[in-house]
Amino acid sequence: MAAAKEVSKNKMYGGFNKRFSHDSACLSCEMKFTVYLPPTASESAKVPVVYYLSGLTCTDENVIQKSNVQRKAAELGIAVVCPDTSPRGHGVEGEADSYDFGVGAGFYLNATVEKWKHWRMYEYVTAELPKVLAGAVPELDLSKQSIMGHSMGGHGALTVGLKNPTAYKSISAFSPIVNPVNVPWGKKAFTGYLGEDEATWKEYDACELIKAFKGDKLPILVDQGTSDNFLAEQLKPELLEEAAAAAGYPVTIRMQEGYDHSYFFIASFMDDHLEFHAKSLKA
Repeated sequence: MAAAKEVSKNKMYGGFNKRFSHDSACLSCEMKFTVYLPPTASESAKVPVVYYLSGLTCTDENVIQKSNVQRKAAELGIAVVCPDTSPRGHGVEGEADSYDFGVGAGFYLNATVEKWKHWRMYEYVTAELPKVLAGAVPELDLSKQSIMGHSMGGHGALTVGLKNPTAYKSISAFSPIVNPVNVPWGKKAFTGYLGEDEATWKEYDACELIKAFKGDKLPILVDQGTSDNFLAEQLKPELLEEAAAAAGYPVTIRMQEGYDHSYFFIASFMDDHLEFHAKSLKA
């Protein structure tokens, strides 16, 4: 596995935004990720980690530039790790034809359809990226990890966390796609990446995973704006609420009046999410 190279560094709130590039083995391409390191971070005083998974069309830079996540992360002494949303540069026919499939739309799964064999963002986030971080950013305490995300990335945070409950301390999401097997975004992505057998889709669906969950339950926080254009057709938080209630899994879902799907919404509640994770990471 090739070592990551630091490609940029910007000081912010006493810490640093550091962007890295590396050759990904599981995605077979160059990948970039950004880490915000709080001012307290050092090899002798390692800091816990929150992964932030971004939504459709995004890169690792959107949350770094738009959410002001760094201010509260600096205050709490937490690092924020921001991966990209898909492999890039493969030149697969159709990969850039639409915003919701292909480049920038990896859906945090491992594709099984041969054409999309390099779309393995689930493996990248859960297995390869932590190993790369261990070598590139020794200030991180990778034994203390939590995960959050937005929209497609909210779906990613929920499914990655629920499938790996011993790897993370807590899960949160902004405007997540909670039941992709039953909404247009998910049906399109899952058909393309996983094929026509809908039984295979369930392992990447938060509602289905909660219904079948066994083991110690991670705390989950979800924020959803009531003026989100995608609320009724694509997001449907009430389905997660129903699945969690049926399974006896405690999930906090907060409907935020008048907020939309944008980073204005995310920035408004980012402090709450980092404080939520800090409780578990520092317990």
